[in-house]
Amino acid sequence: MKGHHLAELNVGKLIAPVGDPRVAEFIDNIERINTLGKRMPGFVWMLEGSGSPGATEHAIAGDPLYVPNLTVWEDAASLETFVWGTLHKKFYEKRQDWFEVLGKMHFVMWWVPEGHTPTLDEALERLEMLREQGDSPDAFGWDYLKDATMWKTHGCQVAAE
Repeated sequence: MKGHHLAELNVGKLIAPVGDPRVAEFIDNIERINTLGKRMPGFVWMLEGSGSPGATEHAIAGDPLYVPNLTVWEDAASLETFVWGTLHKKFYEKRQDWFEVLGKMHFVMWWVPEGHTPTLDEALERLEMLREQGDSPDAFGWDYLKDATMWKTHGCQVAAE
């Protein structure tokens, strides 16, 4: 979309607190995967913390087990390539080892004007919009993006798992 970038929020609920051995492999590799993402063509921005791994200090609704991944990409193709065309895919495929299965949608994308840095509150509002209204130009999942196809063959489901 000309003049816009693609923002995405993915919320996960860890099966154990940061520091617990059950999530150690994930926590120990956050910086590795985030650094890879930042070096990818099309990467624009990522929500980060100040001392905690990744954005894990940004607990959602006061629950430190709920952690966000909020990024901005030039386009959907760049995000798809990172998610399913790099080492990130290995960690994506093991997500059930570290995260609870959520009973409702926990991933949303939307277009932001170039130069806009979304806040976590803004992203959570978009997620709620998607949950309440379904796909729209203001909040959508992978199936809304007609040019995006990698998610169909790499295990991402349209509905929440």
